[in-house]
Amino acid sequence: MKKLTLIAGLACAFLSARAQDFSAVFKQINTEVQSNSQAYKNLKSATDKIGHRLTGSANGAKAEEFAFNLLKSYGFDVRYQPFEVESWDRKTLSVKIGGDRTNLSPVKAVTLAHSPVRSNVTAEIIDVGNGLEADYEPVKDNVRGKIALIYIGVLPGSPAGTASLHRSEKTAIATKYGASGVIIINKVEGGVLLTGTASVTGKLIPIPAVCIGLESGIALKAKLKTGPQFAQIAMTNFSGMIKARNVIATLKGTTLPNEKIVVGGHLDSWDLATGAIDNGIGSFSIIDMARTFKMLNLQTKRTVEFVMFMGEEQGLLGSKAYVAQGLKDKTLGQVRFMLNYDMTNDPKGFSTSRKEMEPLFKSWGAEVVKIDTGFKNLFHAGAGLHSDHQPFMLEGIPTGGGAGGKLPNNSGPFYHSDGDGFHLVDEQGMKNTVRYSAMLTYALANTPTIPVTRFSDADLKAFLESQKLKEPLKIAGEWKWGD
Repeated sequence: MKKLTLIAGLACAFLSARAQDFSAVFKQINTEVQSNSQAYKNLKSATDKIGHRLTGSANGAKAEEFAFNLLKSYGFDVRYQPFEVESWDRKTLSVKIGGDRTNLSPVKAVTLAHSPVRSNVTAEIIDVGNGLEADYEPVKDNVRGKIALIYIGVLPGSPAGTASLHRSEKTAIATKYGASGVIIINKVEGGVLLTGTASVTGKLIPIPAVCIGLESGIALKAKLKTGPQFAQIAMTNFSGMIKARNVIATLKGTTLPNEKIVVGGHLDSWDLATGAIDNGIGSFSIIDMARTFKMLNLQTKRTVEFVMFMGEEQGLLGSKAYVAQGLKDKTLGQVRFMLNYDMTNDPKGFSTSRKEMEPLFKSWGAEVVKIDTGFKNLFHAGAGLHSDHQPFMLEGIPTGGGAGGKLPNNSGPFYHSDGDGFHLVDEQGMKNTVRYSAMLTYALANTPTIPVTRFSDADLKAFLESQKLKEPLKIAGEWKWGD
């Protein structure tokens, strides 16, 4: 009994010491970031000097160089990961709507990405509500050749429990039923227009897709109840091969160098504004996490890669390129965890795709709470799509990031819009992202054992089904099991 008691005591002492070691480093991280963070300043400089960061554009190349040079100045081993992909950019657009197809009136609109290179369609409009499969059932024989009017989210008054789909998935359904075009109604007041991809594959779609403002869309829905309405959508766009580069800063692990923690977020943005919220607050927070590690000379058992992905907005192009390269050179198996920061601001806890991480995440979070009670040690286990964690998740790799954060200054409505500017950014919110996330990264990179590994093929399938991701993945052509 004494021997067992001694062993238990030694184990507790070890765990306590380990926690104390993390606590001491957590305090150092907290002090450094609160006093010296450059995230806010660097993001302001980038938005002032560069503007938008569209992948494949001259501005996109400037953003890649900006991030590379910052990370290099902090003393990192930095490299570009170049990739060449088919990309898209808008050129001209005219949208006209009215009850007389020979006398239509202009409506303010924006083209959704991956619409055709050239299109000129005039057709009757058909209202398909939320644009879900269930909305097509009553009208499916009457959609072909018409322009589908779709709400971007879930319309007020929809049946309880109605779940929305991504705009690209709604466009794919409209295409399946033979629509000749898509008009998506934004849900933000004040005529705000939303852009983003309308393609589930990142390749050109066969029909034109545009977004109109909430007020215009609701007025159009009302007119459709009194009689037919018609629309003309005329557009030109660019589609072709472009070159871009992920930016990767590496902190080599001391004892487990072939195990990697990838900390990533997308550096690119759409071209309507500067992309300060989407995803300046995430990507420049990651750059400052990296700075913090170097300033404190933090050592990690596992290798940490801080990755600025390009091409996320146009179909997760950079993260797909990273994963594809890892599969090709057989290094993807080294990635033990991927932390993704996409529009993360002031997190109140940690999230992950793997619920088995809760004890560790909560224990680390408890140490954070001792430093700052504003951190609520929330824990969320689950998974979604449409950000740079997705290619990693679909290979079975555990993913995670922040939980419970709130976007600053009511900036959510300006996502993907011409209103996404630096004036929406909150400096302390970025500091909180940097310090809490740097603590999580340090803990993951140094914990003796990460209790989860890559899913087997069967376990991955079951997991994705449990997260209700089968339908959207099938729509996107990324469900590999065939059933």
